[in-house]
Amino acid sequence: MTLRLLLVRHGLSSFNQERRIQGRDDLSSLTETGHTQARRLGQSLAEVPLDAIYSSRLSRAASTTASLLEGRGGDAPEPVFDDGLLEVDLEPWSGLSIDELQRDHGEAYATWKRHPLDLELQRKDGQTYRPLGELMEQARAFIAALLQRHPVDGNDTVLVVAHNAILRCLMLVLLNEPERGFRRLRVDNTSLSVFNLRPGQTSPQVQIECLNSTTHLEPLPSKGDGARLILVRHGETNWNKEGRFQGQIDIPLNENGKGQAAAARDFLRDIPINKAWSSTLSRPTETAQIILEAHPEVTLQQTDGLVEIGHGLWEGKLESEINAGWAELLETWKTAPETVQMPEGETIQDVWSRSVQSWSAIASSLEATDTALVVAHDAVNKTILCDLLGLTPADIWAVKQGNGGVTVVDIPTDPSQPAVVTCLNLTSHFGSVIDRTAAGAL
Repeated sequence: MTLRLLLVRHGLSSFNQERRIQGRDDLSSLTETGHTQARRLGQSLAEVPLDAIYSSRLSRAASTTASLLEGRGGDAPEPVFDDGLLEVDLEPWSGLSIDELQRDHGEAYATWKRHPLDLELQRKDGQTYRPLGELMEQARAFIAALLQRHPVDGNDTVLVVAHNAILRCLMLVLLNEPERGFRRLRVDNTSLSVFNLRPGQTSPQVQIECLNSTTHLEPLPSKGDGARLILVRHGETNWNKEGRFQGQIDIPLNENGKGQAAAARDFLRDIPINKAWSSTLSRPTETAQIILEAHPEVTLQQTDGLVEIGHGLWEGKLESEINAGWAELLETWKTAPETVQMPEGETIQDVWSRSVQSWSAIASSLEATDTALVVAHDAVNKTILCDLLGLTPADIWAVKQGNGGVTVVDIPTDPSQPAVVTCLNLTSHFGSVIDRTAAGAL
């Protein structure tokens, strides 16, 4: 039982093209490029059934919805235009170019870029307001209403087409509003983000299946001015396929896993990777080596800090076997992983500490022009990404890492700003925008 949310930003608009502030005003329109982007995304969603569609009524979003459905073809429900999906209200800035903003409102614009929740603006009626604070309230109300219409114990797939800022706020609400979360996320034109919601003990259990995928347009979103890290989970093993807990037992890739690594290699072939690291275990090492066949000049470095969680006595066992001996602990692992000490193994805090330390050491060693490949494991990648997203060890189930899935993190040149999770768990190089890799055990 899962509620699947497909979150899509509108295509390239006239104001995007002119680098102007759009906000809530309906002054810009979808460009021909934007229509093409939307149709291409629709084609990639042809296999995905839709139970409901919600769209902002602003023309750039409404036109994206129409072109997306045209590209998708087949039956689809009638879109519902919901004002809960309107973009952030930047009334005093609407229509201004970025250059004009920086020239005439430099201090306020800097606040928006660095501390967006603190930005205060004044409407024409003289009222002072905080745009992002209002937008977060709007996002909370939209999610609450959506969950009333589409309970998480059903199986609905819901398409939501909206705007950059409101989509980021919706994601933050789903993730329980992590600190400084707004600037940790990126949402490109016609990007697809998939969130899965399942019943939880007190609130829905939320999982990011993928974030900011633009693979219907190009392999990866454009790189910023700082360093870039490409984080990949190793390819499939027989134990992944069987659902066995691998941990630190050195299980090699199976033939499908080698094929996944080769698909990742081809997907990243034209990306200018110039440095690479992996865990010391064979499955990520072999995955990295296959990817680097397209970058033979790059030397692979290895680090123990990226080795998978030590499951102790659970390693090599199926979930059914673990349930027979540790039923209560296994259930706690699923619902409160941060409280579990693996029998003769590690805690998730242990993994968090060493994996984040290793990641930080790699990131700090990079030049702004570098793009580095990092290949590791499910739990390791999840702890790194939770840290980057402002989440906690209690939230590791909120991040999906498919075998051979590709995640991109961009490091800002401003050291006061958090790293940006540019895209997460891209698996379209296996033939589908939906992650169909083996669930595995962990």
